[in-house]
Amino acid sequence: MSTKTTTQPQLSRLQPVSPINRRDLIYGIGASIGSIALSAMLAADEPIQDSKYKSQARTTGNQPEKPAFHLAGARAKQVIFLMMEGGPSHIDTFDPKPSLEKVHLKEFTREGKQKSAMESGKRYYVRSPFRFVKAGQSGADMAENWSHLAKVADEICFYRGCTVDSVNHPTAMYQVNCGNRFGGDPAIGAWMNYGLGRINENLPGFIVLPEVSYPQGGAANWSNGYLPAQHQGTALRAKGSPILDIRPPEGITEAHQRKNLNLLRKLDQAHLALHPEHEELAARLENYELAFRMQSEVPMVLDLASEDQRTKDMYGIDQDATNAFGRKCLLARKLIEKGVRFVQLYHGSWDSHDYIERAHGNLVRNVDQPIAALIADLKQRGLLESTLIVWCGEFGRTPDNGVRGGTAYGRDHNPNAMTIWLAGGGCNAGHTIGATDELGMEAVEGKAHIRDFHVTLLKLLGLDDNKLTYYHAGRFKQLSQFGGKVIDELCG
Repeated sequence: MSTKTTTQPQLSRLQPVSPINRRDLIYGIGASIGSIALSAMLAADEPIQDSKYKSQARTTGNQPEKPAFHLAGARAKQVIFLMMEGGPSHIDTFDPKPSLEKVHLKEFTREGKQKSAMESGKRYYVRSPFRFVKAGQSGADMAENWSHLAKVADEICFYRGCTVDSVNHPTAMYQVNCGNRFGGDPAIGAWMNYGLGRINENLPGFIVLPEVSYPQGGAANWSNGYLPAQHQGTALRAKGSPILDIRPPEGITEAHQRKNLNLLRKLDQAHLALHPEHEELAARLENYELAFRMQSEVPMVLDLASEDQRTKDMYGIDQDATNAFGRKCLLARKLIEKGVRFVQLYHGSWDSHDYIERAHGNLVRNVDQPIAALIADLKQRGLLESTLIVWCGEFGRTPDNGVRGGTAYGRDHNPNAMTIWLAGGGCNAGHTIGATDELGMEAVEGKAHIRDFHVTLLKLLGLDDNKLTYYHAGRFKQLSQFGGKVIDELCG
């Protein structure tokens, strides 16, 4: 089994000793600045895969990495990951359960006995407040308030069989984003950039568009984990300048910055040669250079003023309900156009324990038009075929909840059933895969763990989870933790 050869992170635990032993000497030769320079020169000899970015890539001996671990037939090259933090209710979005009508406000018990919840004051079944329709030629099930997304239903593959292990938001978020419930592991975007490399060397390969308040679990949701630090997600601020200090101070020219960076690089390289076990130094060198290049490219990418009014209207920009997420979706399209590998968008507050009709109604209103516009816009620009869109939360919701009085019906966390959907990127568009039981409590058809879903995402990107590994803490690690099975039905 072939694996990607990189600086082995276990050496971060080694401390320089005197006299140096043979093992450290041999490793030091392999991890020295000369070895790094050689790798860069070899990479520079490889042709850039996408000629569109040849003029933008650096010519200083560190060209975009050659894609590794390719599987035949992969169409997806980039990803837009739409993370609905809080756990959207599959029962009230894309997985209708008419059987709940029969048991509405009846007590929920594991033994199956039912009585009026108003009599018991305990847990009770709750029907969906939303009416469902069949959308598109595929007849996809959608709650009727997804009126815009229904117009692009045939571009979507719905998956109802996914399960996770946790009912707690932070641990479930970590598992969906990083494969591990306890944090500290690389995010999907970090793995993707490690395996495929950046397309445009003037921009980060992994960009995150969070809300003002970070999701539960914080920045660890887009961590590089034990992968080299340059694979960490770059989060853009939701308010104010997306990136602080993106422009140099007044009076500081590009030539002046270049001179300072050259001196800093010389000092850091000398230190790295003496301490090859500190791999963070190499990442620091790369990040300084990337920040320098971003000053010229990022302001233009983040500027939405250049978009015509028709496009802004399509995304719902400057409309109260859709402005915030519409801007994120339009920015995601621009980032994909500029060659960013992985863009993750966050939309929060889906944790509807009560008033689900009002809460989910408002949330769907926020994202419905922007997401539909994103799909349509990518398609008309010829980018949907190579861009995989993923929509999901960290878990689903239960068909029952505790009585909260009146019509304040809501739902609790459910790790045993959730709906995820894909669009573009070679997915099995126009199909619904898997099913939950008649009340939506558990996945019963096409059931698979989130690790299998991760393995499937990698396959759509041309990556083999069993080969995309990194040596850390004494073993080769991978996104799925210990392997998984591709869900073939999701692949077109």
